[in-house]
Amino acid sequence: MEWFDNFWSVYSNLVLSLGTNALLALSIWLTLACGMLAMANAAFMGIGAYTAAILTMNYEVSFPVALLGGMAAPMLVAFIIGKPTLRLSGVYLAMATLGFGEVVRVFILNTESWTGGALGLNGIPQQTQWWHVGLAVLLTLVLLYRLRRSKIGRAFEAIKEDETAAGLMGVDVNNTKLLAFVLGALLAGLAGALNAHLTFFIGPNEYGFDRGVEILTMTILGGIGSIAGPVVGSMILTVLPEMLRAFNDFRLVINGLILILIVLFLPKGIWDPTRMRRWFGRSRQPGGH
Repeated sequence: MEWFDNFWSVYSNLVLSLGTNALLALSIWLTLACGMLAMANAAFMGIGAYTAAILTMNYEVSFPVALLGGMAAPMLVAFIIGKPTLRLSGVYLAMATLGFGEVVRVFILNTESWTGGALGLNGIPQQTQWWHVGLAVLLTLVLLYRLRRSKIGRAFEAIKEDETAAGLMGVDVNNTKLLAFVLGALLAGLAGALNAHLTFFIGPNEYGFDRGVEILTMTILGGIGSIAGPVVGSMILTVLPEMLRAFNDFRLVINGLILILIVLFLPKGIWDPTRMRRWFGRSRQPGGH
């Protein structure tokens, strides 16, 4: 298995990044599935990353406890800011959550004794293993699959289609949206904690506006019609830059053109359940190909 050892030594970080990016895409899928365009996931990722890193570096807690802290901190923050923020909708909610992300970035910059300020935190112990990421993604997919088929999942769908009608049907709209927001923060925090203990270093600029747009793009690219869509989108946006590395300066241009073509010709994302059923249904018909 020498070839695998060579492959893993070169691409291990890329493979594990596939998993953490999948968690991030699924975190924003939760809020989109409830009809909310919330752009705070990059900030929640940063909160989770810094919390977990500080726990392991300054307080020498075990890695599982640090992961729990990395999930609990953004959940708590999401619960606190969710009550007033989720009264907004559409672009106003997006603007408010983007503003929250900027608040988090400035807070990190001004708490140098904890976070290292603009220099970030360096020397984070590399404790994230492949099975940590794999197990986290697998459990997340299973739980989200069960959630989507539950009463809560149906409430998400009802709110997404028509918030007013959902309320008239007896759905607790405010608390259901808050639940989606908090669960999304949990997943983003978990991704941040795993990523922090994978890359040795974290800095405030890693969790800004650009990262938020990237997370949203992963989900929209893959498609929000199913749980598989965000995973597919995250894989493409993670692997594509590496595949185009040979093009040097033209890499970002080609990357952008590919994304534009996908959005133009596949507006519901790459993994569209309706289109999949139509294709497979046609192939099963007599004479189908």
